[in-house]
Amino acid sequence: MIVSIFIFLIIFSVIVISHEFGHFAIARRNGIRVVEFDIGMGPVLFRREGAETDFCLRLFPIGGACIFDGLDGLDDEQGHEPDEHSFPNAPVGGRIAAVLAGPMANFILGFILSVILVAFTGTDLPVIREVIPDSAAMDAGLQSGDVIKKINGETIHIYREVTLVSMMNYGETLRITYERDGEKKTVELTPRLDEEDNRYYIGIRGSGQYMKCNPVQVFQYGFYETFYWLKATYKSLGLIFRGHFSKDDVSGPVGVVKVVDDTYEETAPYGPAAVILTFISLATLLTVNLGVINLLPLPALDGGRLVFLFLELIRGKPVPPEKEGMVHLAGFAVLIFVMILVLFNDISKFMM
Repeated sequence: MIVSIFIFLIIFSVIVISHEFGHFAIARRNGIRVVEFDIGMGPVLFRREGAETDFCLRLFPIGGACIFDGLDGLDDEQGHEPDEHSFPNAPVGGRIAAVLAGPMANFILGFILSVILVAFTGTDLPVIREVIPDSAAMDAGLQSGDVIKKINGETIHIYREVTLVSMMNYGETLRITYERDGEKKTVELTPRLDEEDNRYYIGIRGSGQYMKCNPVQVFQYGFYETFYWLKATYKSLGLIFRGHFSKDDVSGPVGVVKVVDDTYEETAPYGPAAVILTFISLATLLTVNLGVINLLPLPALDGGRLVFLFLELIRGKPVPPEKEGMVHLAGFAVLIFVMILVLFNDISKFMM
């Protein structure tokens, strides 16, 4: 477990630092003063004072922050007078770019990790390996070797996208376009409920073909890999809002550490290369997940700040800073409360 915690902290630190560095780099590029760049949370262990920015290492190695001068109308601890380099006084386009840069940095990191992963492992093409007897797929005429091209109009690039559609299906009819012997055909089928597993299945197994990628395909399928995790994240969120997931399907840091521990135990016998590549895949999921979550239009998240900035862009004037600050403060309190609930839920699931 100690090794797993250490691995989790490395992964999480890289993801968070990338996110905050995205804010930092684009803020500076747009002339916005950053008064503090924090790695971790809690009391300061180390502080390096810069001309404009203090770089701080804090006690708890989870989280981080990039604090803009004048954010939410708060006083600047370094005593800077509000000027054109303060966040509220910067052009609204520059502020939008600075806030948006954090999640975008997560997606860029996800793409870099995906390219590395695809370069070493190749990719799973959407080729059917086996059609299960007496299934919806067999009744629809699908066969082993068919290449799935689209499902409900959505282009399919890798087989895991097919698996994702199946996992997210709750009995809705699927329109599947596939290719057989160079000819494209389209069928409609309704996945069938497996009462034992309590989920719906199309009735196919795959992938029937893995491809080693050339240098151009590495970037192409690295993009598809990143986009797959992006779709998996926002579709999962959609199911949560539709009430298909329970609280036990949501995990926080403790839950992720448990996943890391299980993954390490499963992959360690196959050697260091298998461990590293598996954790690169997990890190890709986590960084894309963090990017999507931060774009949700909720107070205290980047998406919540973007809502106020776009309102300012539309109205031609900002929302009063004290009102916006109160909204974010309330949102932050709710966020902390939810994090505590998730923490105790993780402990009850994995530690008791």
